[in-house]
Amino acid sequence: MSAETPASPALGFINNLANEIEYAAGSTVSKTLLRAEGVNVVLFSFDAGEELSEHTAAMPVLVETLEGELEITAEGKTVTLLPGGLVHFTTRLPHAVKAIKPSKMVLYMLARPQTQRNG
Repeated sequence: MSAETPASPALGFINNLANEIEYAAGSTVSKTLLRAEGVNVVLFSFDAGEELSEHTAAMPVLVETLEGELEITAEGKTVTLLPGGLVHFTTRLPHAVKAIKPSKMVLYMLARPQTQRNG
């Protein structure tokens, strides 16, 4: 992780997410950038036409497009995400991601709330 000097040990800082991952011809590349309290951050780069086939996540997630154009499919609907676009998936929601042109995205894997146990 390239970062500025943090103000405190608990402060993580990344200046530009898109600069943290490169494109690879004919491929999808992923890189875990940060594991922190309540969230893991994973970057992806896709060459045009590359995709993540339908899958689920064991936790709620947010996907944000950093560069390019992505088609996101879930629940029988397809949305197009341009840079700055964001989508939320609930736990175990089947979804797929396809790059229309070379694209970069960030995946925020959110910690599921802990259930309290009485007893």
